[in-house]
Amino acid sequence: MNAVDVAKLVLIVATPTLLGALVVYGPKWCARLADRWRDSRRQPLRPLGPPIEQLAADLRRLLRLHGELTASAHLAMRAHRLWAVEAAIAARAVEAAKALDVPHRDPDVPGALSRDELITILRDLSRAGLVLPAKVGPFTTDGRF
Repeated sequence: MNAVDVAKLVLIVATPTLLGALVVYGPKWCARLADRWRDSRRQPLRPLGPPIEQLAADLRRLLRLHGELTASAHLAMRAHRLWAVEAAIAARAVEAAKALDVPHRDPDVPGALSRDELITILRDLSRAGLVLPAKVGPFTTDGRF
């Protein structure tokens, strides 16, 4: 018996085992290759909104501006500005609540929260760890004077 005959014998004996292994493990190997291919082509995840630090800074700035406006000019001059600032506060508060998974009502129109809802969401954000001013000025009853 020479080397060629031994190689033929090994091939005849090993072929059914190799085919069985290919049938059993082939789909798993293909799935792993497909997953790696998909993962290598996937774009890195990006946040849906601005960073929480920016949201917190914007909320603090807007709340400070709201306090300054309520303490300053005549009611007729500050009414529109106060409404706009309150709408901006509400919009940023909703974004921050989404980022921190704080339960809140998502208004149909951005910034359209009632006074009680706005105060509640700001308190909940503070409890969730967002650093906000301790005193928040009085908000208008419905966002308008």
